[in-house]
Amino acid sequence: MYFIFLCIIAGLGAGIVTGLAGLSAAVVITPILVSMGGMDSYDVVAVALASDVLASALSAYTYYRNKNIDIRRGLIILGPAFVFSVIGSYIGYWFSLESPHGIGFYSIVATTFLGVKFFVSPITQEKTEKMQGKKPGVQIALSILSGIVIGIICGFAGVGGGAMMLFALTVLLGYDLKTAVGTSTMIMTVIALTGAVSHYSMGCKLNLTALGVCAVFTVLGALWAARFANKCEEKKLNRTVGVILTILGIVTFLVKIFPI
Repeated sequence: MYFIFLCIIAGLGAGIVTGLAGLSAAVVITPILVSMGGMDSYDVVAVALASDVLASALSAYTYYRNKNIDIRRGLIILGPAFVFSVIGSYIGYWFSLESPHGIGFYSIVATTFLGVKFFVSPITQEKTEKMQGKKPGVQIALSILSGIVIGIICGFAGVGGGAMMLFALTVLLGYDLKTAVGTSTMIMTVIALTGAVSHYSMGCKLNLTALGVCAVFTVLGALWAARFANKCEEKKLNRTVGVILTILGIVTFLVKIFPI
């Protein structure tokens, strides 16, 4: 029952950050199930990525209905991200052999950093407007480079890719926050599916209980969060996500240092 409860909390938290900010479900699922559930990090990443597929797809559809998604330009990032997520998955596999819990530790650090970043320095329309004058060729080059980095990060740790996507879409390409999140969830749907299949093909131990519970509650959390985000003011949206991630990062770090 304790493990199922952890999966429920992890799934709901993952769905919320997916729907609110387009982040990977692994930002929440990985640190919780590694630190509190005792699972190997590489196996947890597979569960997180698989849970992310449907949640991201449904979130993307919600943003699409609210006209907060850019399919055409998002595909420029998707191509290289798709390819390099497979490469990142293989890198993560070999890394996990040397350091079974290392990926989980990096996800905790990334979670805390992202939380502080969103809270202290929200992504607003005023900031992104400064970047809209870039030439199309420069934007395409930045999109391709971002896709490569995003793919490697997602495949390796299942975490950070969505945050990197937000950075690329807002700071580099000049998207407003809601369009960036909507486009990010569209791209994350494909990347998560690729990463999950890659992890499974590399021989990860797929915990069906964790996968089933996390997947269901990730979808529920994502649907609620996406609807909320599309009606929410940008700065409030940033800070809501920031608080959630910061608390999560601190709690999972303390549990890892002082196991319960």
